[in-house]
Amino acid sequence: MANQDVLLKVEDLRLYFRTTKGVLRAVDGVSFELGADRAMVIVGESGCGKTSLARAILRLLPRNVHTYTGKVYLDGQEVMSLSDEQFRRQVRWVKMSFVPQAAMNALNPVIRVADQVAEPLLIHNRIKSKAEAKRRVEEALKLVGVPLDFMTRYAFELSGGMRQRVIIAMALVTSPVLVILDEPTSALDVLTQANIMNSLKRIRKELALTYILITHDISTSSELANESMVMYAGQLAERSHAGGFYKDPYHPYSRMLMASVPSLREDKELAFIPGKPPSLLNPPEGCRFAPRCPERFEMCDQDPPPFTLEDGRVVRCWLYRGRA
Repeated sequence: MANQDVLLKVEDLRLYFRTTKGVLRAVDGVSFELGADRAMVIVGESGCGKTSLARAILRLLPRNVHTYTGKVYLDGQEVMSLSDEQFRRQVRWVKMSFVPQAAMNALNPVIRVADQVAEPLLIHNRIKSKAEAKRRVEEALKLVGVPLDFMTRYAFELSGGMRQRVIIAMALVTSPVLVILDEPTSALDVLTQANIMNSLKRIRKELALTYILITHDISTSSELANESMVMYAGQLAERSHAGGFYKDPYHPYSRMLMASVPSLREDKELAFIPGKPPSLLNPPEGCRFAPRCPERFEMCDQDPPPFTLEDGRVVRCWLYRGRA
């Protein structure tokens, strides 16, 4: 992929939190690139750092931050060096927006739908008149499949699926180039999940948007993703094109993840991953997956670097040291 096509570039991003038990390494040296008009899915077990990575990119940080370092480039601009005020005015909700986890519970129950969708426009001074604000809100709601007569309704009058669509409309109304979605279909029924994923796929094509989709649902995400990234214990385990990942994952952890996912196309016995992820307060030396890995050998006592292979995949595993 040519450099001019790279929309988001993350270099050695680290986000550690200060806790009563010590320093928690939520994101520990993650680097990747994402091209324009692409959709990348980030998968991994709970607590592996997926949501923390998203919040580090968006600079949505809690007060107990211990370490926050690295570089983030958006459309060629290095945004980590911006002040908090500059980042808020120039980047967050302007160039990149966020659909948080459990988003359908985030709507204010005493504010009408149209006013909530218009809020990002008003806060970031992206409109010149009330007429323009109304037009932009209508466009955003149409995109996500919300009838315009819902504009005057309150959140409690909407179904879970409709509330989720309203939150996605809020993320789109400022016309960002990058949208980060954290479990956008969680707590929804299967049919509603499928409808929302189809809407996201259509919107990405219509607007040439770039998505980062954080999810536990590997099978659903395969319908939307062009790229995939597997995280484990705060680190990148594997990064590849989605087609290669879903058909033939390389990292032992990725293979075990895929083996645990049921398939409609084949009758297979589902596997499980023994053990549990390590504590990010005191991660083990060497490869962090080694205590659970069936392919562990002596090199795994050392921390492997990410190896970039000939096919473009990035794998953090000593098994691929000779193929880089």
